[in-house]
Amino acid sequence: MTLPALSHTDSPFPGSAADAAVLVVPDLEAFPDALDAFPGLKDVLQAIGFTGAASSFTRVHAPEVTTLPFAVVGAGKTADAASVRDAAGTALRSLTGFADVALAVAAPLDDFAPAAAEGAVYGGYRFDGYRAKPGKSRAESVTVHSSSITAADIERARVLGDALGLVKDLVSVPAEWQSPADLAQSAVDAVADLDVSVDVLDEQMLAEQGFGGVLGVAQGSDRPPRVVHLDYSPAGATTHIALVGKGITFDTGGLSLKPAASMVGMKFDMAGSATVLAALRAIAELKLPVRVTAWMCITDNMPSGSATRPGDVLRMLDGQTVEVLNTDAEGRLVLADGLVSASRENPDVIFDVATLTGAILVALGHRHTGVMGDDDAVAEYLAAAESADELAWALPLPEYMEDSLESPIADMINANMGDRSGGSMFAGLFLRRFVGRTGEAEDAPRIPWVHLDIAGSSEHAGSPYGFTDKGATGATVRSLVAFAEARAKEA
Repeated sequence: MTLPALSHTDSPFPGSAADAAVLVVPDLEAFPDALDAFPGLKDVLQAIGFTGAASSFTRVHAPEVTTLPFAVVGAGKTADAASVRDAAGTALRSLTGFADVALAVAAPLDDFAPAAAEGAVYGGYRFDGYRAKPGKSRAESVTVHSSSITAADIERARVLGDALGLVKDLVSVPAEWQSPADLAQSAVDAVADLDVSVDVLDEQMLAEQGFGGVLGVAQGSDRPPRVVHLDYSPAGATTHIALVGKGITFDTGGLSLKPAASMVGMKFDMAGSATVLAALRAIAELKLPVRVTAWMCITDNMPSGSATRPGDVLRMLDGQTVEVLNTDAEGRLVLADGLVSASRENPDVIFDVATLTGAILVALGHRHTGVMGDDDAVAEYLAAAESADELAWALPLPEYMEDSLESPIADMINANMGDRSGGSMFAGLFLRRFVGRTGEAEDAPRIPWVHLDIAGSSEHAGSPYGFTDKGATGATVRSLVAFAEARAKEA
């Protein structure tokens, strides 16, 4: 991972130590006085037709402002944190070849300087990858020039940048170099310097404890599975958030083999586990007074003579049985064990995060995360996502669909092979059956639970936009941190 170092100053922009300078400006028609502090700049921009449209970026020669290489980037007509964050991300993603960049926002946007710092660190991320020659370099350091930003804002931006970078790094590693054991070790390493305890369950421990879903998916691979349990428990925590992540390090579909084109990119199928790891690490780094536990359910899904066959029955961690009609509907099987494990800790709310269904792309496209679960918990998460400016949309869990889960020989089936409609909701209803109760009585309410289907939002395949590059996005990490921050404020 390579991220720019962040700092801030209230000294005049652009500063003498920088190699280049960037100014975020709003739409110049909507904010005609925005550039009053920079005499002559408005005329220069109007001469080249730069209007300040959202995420428009250009290099300009403006010696009245600075003799440094200079760029302006537009935040558009909507002066808010989201537009400024995207604008700064666009700038740091586009302005290559300069080690030290000075960043400022025009006067109407000054309240959103903390968002600019976030966008800068997100847009400055780069994955060095496996090329023989590295690509164009992005900034090594960014100094934000504003009196409206604090050291705490800079630290939060750094922590969130590290969290998104962690997800992107892990998701980008080819499966040949990221076995379940490798990903488990990455989790251990990621929190080694934090007050987080880690337990790694190997295949023998999983068998002894009855993780039938994880083992059933794993049995076709020669790389044994792992389940990683992380626990951040600060003194005085008054709420407990549990996170469960799908961690399929490569998904062939098993014996229900994917077509060749659909198998490309299946190293991404562990993004849910990477997300819960990154969210927990960020919360621990920010020292939020909330307890967070995470379960990373990690395995390959491979075809072989030992693989689970369509029609086989798996006994899950809580004793419920599942007739596996489609071995490519494997994510819900490993999450089921994770949800049972998380429920046994009696948290106040459980999230599961997974690249779970292709159906969510049909329903919501590539940028919205699908959200299902208990109404109140879903509403609380959606409020957190809105505060973080992440796109999310709630879907129902219709009771009439419960009958479609029934099996003639087991407690349920894992896929409705006769009807593909509502596939994301079918998966949500399946997962709900493994969420524990708040008490021992059978009719006790279920633990509040939210299911996040990131199959669309976790990967961006098109042209870059804002601070988002092509590839892994780190979707929902910022929303989960915002959820924890809101719970901490309530406490």
